[in-house]
Amino acid sequence: MKPEDLTRQFVEHLNARDAEGLAALYEPDAVIAFPPGQVTTGREAIQALYEKLVASDPPQAEYEEPLTTLIAGDLALTATPGRAQVVRRQSDGTWLRILDRPDFTK
Repeated sequence: MKPEDLTRQFVEHLNARDAEGLAALYEPDAVIAFPPGQVTTGREAIQALYEKLVASDPPQAEYEEPLTTLIAGDLALTATPGRAQVVRRQSDGTWLRILDRPDFTK
């Protein structure tokens, strides 16, 4: 698994209306800058946030090609034109988001 794989997984879970799957992409104490102008902290709160989002039946998300990923040890900065995130390598080799800043001004 590569850090930028989280982008594809996010789109897949969002389009499947899978709030639990979306939350599973985050570390337990992750922070997301969402809803706009606010901060949501912790996987449980993030899952509740995504449960509300998917219940609103958003349009199908489209995959955005990742920009260059920067990796330093077990940390990586990944981005697309609409999102920047810091992810950390887990002991099993997977990556999870620890900081996430979606851009909803597009």
